[in-house]
Amino acid sequence: MRYYLAAMRPKQWIKNLFVFVGIIFSGNLLDASMLLKVTGSFAVFCLISGAVYLVNDIIDAEKDRNHPRKKSRPLAAGLISARGAAGTAAFVTAAALALAFALSPVLGIISAVYFGLMIFYCFYLKNIIILDVFTIAAGFVLRVVAGTEVISVYLSPWAVMCTFFLALFLALGKRRNEKIVLGENANNHRVSLESYSLALIDQLIAVVTTSTIVSYFLYTFKAGQHLGSIITVPFVLFGLFRYLYLVYSENSGGSPEETIIGDRPLLAAAVLWIATSLANLYFF
Repeated sequence: MRYYLAAMRPKQWIKNLFVFVGIIFSGNLLDASMLLKVTGSFAVFCLISGAVYLVNDIIDAEKDRNHPRKKSRPLAAGLISARGAAGTAAFVTAAALALAFALSPVLGIISAVYFGLMIFYCFYLKNIIILDVFTIAAGFVLRVVAGTEVISVYLSPWAVMCTFFLALFLALGKRRNEKIVLGENANNHRVSLESYSLALIDQLIAVVTTSTIVSYFLYTFKAGQHLGSIITVPFVLFGLFRYLYLVYSENSGGSPEETIIGDRPLLAAAVLWIATSLANLYFF
């Protein structure tokens, strides 16, 4: 069972923390009933994303065997069977959707849409240039919307745009890493990489970085935030610039969550941003 759990990639469930954006930035983090619902939503997305990873690994098992890092995944390494992975994915998805609809019909619908979109991505969209990273970004937005709708609170559209651009930023950094690490074999691993060039990826990253910064500035200064929120801006800028340094100078970014957790300056910037944001929202 531990191989099935490993195939669901629990280390990547950190991405599902985006469901807490709504409750945090609406000022309701200390509301126990709301927090319980959002925590349930987090569990839903962890289960669904785990099921999607299983489906994705079934599809990509042969390609993963030619990847220097992914070849050790349970399916690619032959530690679990495709049939067992499919059965596990079906069971986990059913449990997740049942929990989602029990918490809120709206959450159930959003969760079903997310699952459908990600399965479509696994089979088709991940092979289409631009649409592949757009789909990944849309998945993050759906997480934020789900966490907001389950407790029926308002969330600024600028916060949604920040999420979308940040996810694009991370996805493009991952594509750049794959293009370099896999070299001539990149196209065999991911079809869309054949259409991407490093020059194009670099141009897209430049555009998305600017868009992320502008969106965050507008959210900070135009969305009714406390004046003290300006102190969070340097941490956001440092975090983005540090991540760019890691992508371009250290050839990192292949696994965004590992990059963030593994780099102390970047992790410190993230922790300080969270601390100052919470201080502004709940203590000033």
